[in-house]
Amino acid sequence: MSEQWVSIGRLFRVRGNRGELLGELDSQKRDREKSLTEVALEAKGRRAIFQVEEIWRHDGRPVFKFEGIDSISDAEAWEHAEILVRGEDVAPPEEGEYSFADLIGSQVVRLSGEPLGVVKSIEEYGGPLLLNVEAKDGRQILVPFARSICKEIDAAARIIRVELPEGLTEL
Repeated sequence: MSEQWVSIGRLFRVRGNRGELLGELDSQKRDREKSLTEVALEAKGRRAIFQVEEIWRHDGRPVFKFEGIDSISDAEAWEHAEILVRGEDVAPPEEGEYSFADLIGSQVVRLSGEPLGVVKSIEEYGGPLLLNVEAKDGRQILVPFARSICKEIDAAARIIRVELPEGLTEL
């Protein structure tokens, strides 16, 4: 039986000259990274397990130093990698919380009850996070993941109720 690994975030780019990588975790808990001791990194069709040597913050984002990644060129091989932990190591969400993985597959509906589509992924392009929603007609709708738009999130029922700005679905 293969071990279950769960994505909890991603690495972006090299930070510094000791093989450190700037990343992001899909967690509402600040400093969630402090509990990480071992992770798998997955990029470009390959996966490797690393011990977490050190984590610090730069501009509010975690910077990871992994054992065995000791230079800029070592780190470049893992840019844009997914950060995975064993299924049993996933921190359970507290009351009213959810992980981004919990939102994938959720139905997105307008407050009026009109279905919009299904969340296929959560995207980041340097601004606010976006829900990548596949509409019934196959179109892709990028919905800003903001409280002013995503009015209700019921992760258990897998429903996100939204109030969209006029014209958003036509973009």
